[in-house]
Amino acid sequence: MSFPSEPKFVTVARILRARGNKGEVAAELLTDFPERLPEIKEMFLRAESGTRRAVALRSFWSDRNHPGKGVFHFAGVTSIDDAEKLRGLEVQIPLERRAEVPAGSFFVTDLIGCSVFEIPASTAAMSSSPCSLSETPMLLGKVRDVYFPGEGQAGTPLLALDTPNGELLIPLAEDICKRLDVVARRIEVQLPEGLRELNA
Repeated sequence: MSFPSEPKFVTVARILRARGNKGEVAAELLTDFPERLPEIKEMFLRAESGTRRAVALRSFWSDRNHPGKGVFHFAGVTSIDDAEKLRGLEVQIPLERRAEVPAGSFFVTDLIGCSVFEIPASTAAMSSSPCSLSETPMLLGKVRDVYFPGEGQAGTPLLALDTPNGELLIPLAEDICKRLDVVARRIEVQLPEGLRELNA
């Protein structure tokens, strides 16, 4: 006997505050495809407790004056007081409604929860033993979050790992993150010399 699987959701924004006096809210966008959001008429609001409720989207637009920010107006939210009650909630859509990304690309939400392994900086062409411990990838920890540079600032996003020794920040750069396999929930990295000391 098979049971229907739990529906999966992806977070596309985080509500920051009320904006305007008709119930609109300003939000931090967590999607690279904000232009698709107006097409999705049913969204979900998720609280930190994990509770989730469906809401109808009346309108959405990107904030041209603040890159990475957008404005949502949900049905039934008609005042500043109503909008303030949404502060801090995540705006989610069903997983199957998210945009397709080109091969080799990924969603930030796919990285959260991935196990991160450190691989040796260089491996010899021929090892004395196929099971040489020095070449075995070492588990560093799991990705808890992804940090982005501040508004209008150039820079590389950082993977925030939970490790046995506390938080470790690793730049999400090609020369460090050698392999990303979001299906296997695995990231392999080569840490440059001194990175751990920077985190200390």
